[in-house]
Amino acid sequence: MAVFACAGAGVGLIAISPYIGNALVALRLLKPYQLDRITAWVDPTATDTGYQTLQGLYAIGSGGFFGRGLGQSLQKLGFIPEAQNDMIFSVICEELGLFGAVLLILMFMFVIYRFMVIAGNAPDLMGALLVVGVMAHIGIQVILNVAVVTNTIPNTGVTLPFISYGGTSVLFLMCEMGLVLSVSNQIKLET
Repeated sequence: MAVFACAGAGVGLIAISPYIGNALVALRLLKPYQLDRITAWVDPTATDTGYQTLQGLYAIGSGGFFGRGLGQSLQKLGFIPEAQNDMIFSVICEELGLFGAVLLILMFMFVIYRFMVIAGNAPDLMGALLVVGVMAHIGIQVILNVAVVTNTIPNTGVTLPFISYGGTSVLFLMCEMGLVLSVSNQIKLET
């Protein structure tokens, strides 16, 4: 929707888009594993499917303000399933604490800000829209991953950009960064 808005779509069309999306989702009935994820989100202690969420929350809580120290996480030693993928933010919170988690989020915000600067100075509309798309993709991934780990939304399986383990995710992120750097390289600097 970010690219849609930047491309000049009308306010009415942008406002109605979420309703169209919700209607399409409602037409497609939820599968049992999706219902399990929603159940685990509402009450992680109700079923076994909430185990990963509970362990992630334990990791966040045990990190305190400054954390246990790098490599000192106990929850990653088999308690959190797939700690290197979806739940890496909980391990970061345990090892680096609230301070480290906020610092990581601020670094992501700085990257998003730099994308905004590149998009604003792009020599053409195509380059600007490309950078806005990459910016939206990475920003949404960060928001979704942090929201899943903190149990704000149901588990989605979205990785934390540049940090979570996963070849495909890293491959596409590097391709996107290459595209952004290509647009950045085309910006003429005034001397």
